[in-house]
Amino acid sequence: MGNEILPAMTTLTSPHDLLAAIPFLIGYHPTNSLVMVSLKEESVGMAMRVDYPECQIDDPCFQDQIDLLVHHLVRDGGDGALILAYVPDTRGDGEEILNAMATAIFRAQIEVRESLLIWQGRWRSILCADTDCCPPQGRQLPELATSNFAVEQVVQGRQMPFNTVEEMSDSIASLPLARDAQFIAQVNLNRVDENSPNIRGLQRDGALCIIDLVSRFIAGSMGTDITADQELSARVVGRLSDIQIRDFALGAHDEATRDIYAMMWRYLIRIAPVGFVAPIACLLAVLSYERGEGALANRALERATHDDPSYSLTTLLGRVFSAGWPPESFSAMRKELHPKVCATIFDH
Repeated sequence: MGNEILPAMTTLTSPHDLLAAIPFLIGYHPTNSLVMVSLKEESVGMAMRVDYPECQIDDPCFQDQIDLLVHHLVRDGGDGALILAYVPDTRGDGEEILNAMATAIFRAQIEVRESLLIWQGRWRSILCADTDCCPPQGRQLPELATSNFAVEQVVQGRQMPFNTVEEMSDSIASLPLARDAQFIAQVNLNRVDENSPNIRGLQRDGALCIIDLVSRFIAGSMGTDITADQELSARVVGRLSDIQIRDFALGAHDEATRDIYAMMWRYLIRIAPVGFVAPIACLLAVLSYERGEGALANRALERATHDDPSYSLTTLLGRVFSAGWPPESFSAMRKELHPKVCATIFDH
């Protein structure tokens, strides 16, 4: 697994808060990782994670990896940084790597506010010289579920982080329905032919189906009529093969409905047959990125790429995420596009 750039989330006040926040920022409990979090006037900006470097500190590849993190830190406009090293059990160079990261950050004229080493289930602050507060052997990692920070996040509607990145990937993996012959036939029946003489009618139908399906999620009625749900889901999955319908879906959610749409896209990505996954995966990726779930956004893009390597929106989103584009900028562009798409589809 490679680099991940993750949008902002909250304010942190202690090392314990930071240790609890990282799994929420990443989406899972990281291992064998370097994490850098930008601060803007004490508020958390962007979080960045890379694999723990296999090369040694004096190798050019190590410096390239650190320079990439610092580049994104500078671009995010942070005035401070938090750094963490989740050191593999077989390595003992965590402190040296954290010091090298701090040196690179200092060169960029940014202050390192905290530097934590996590190794073999224990943690300690590299910046703390008080051995009573920060013993050399470190302290036991706190249980995430018992932290006040985790409780606050769950109350705000965030789900608990996955234990591993594999669990996260499994959460959007295909279900048996995606391989059901009858369901596949229904989806194919609703595929949009761009040369159809009734293309506007098909696009309007697709947009209305999306609204109908999300209304069922809002009402909590999904699952009460399995046959009807599958028929409507098949229509939405099939219709999303059209770019205009996909772009309509891209701008359909707002702040109040984005969690419901996220639930719907996560359901549809799991039941979409081969050849129909990429549009839904991109929709989930966009919404996840805006919600601060960068790791999930990257997993969704992986599914899109596997389904259709040439799908143009996948490539575009990959560049946007890698560049660390602010989620609010992407959201603004999406909102600007939506009325134009609606005007085209509904002839307004």
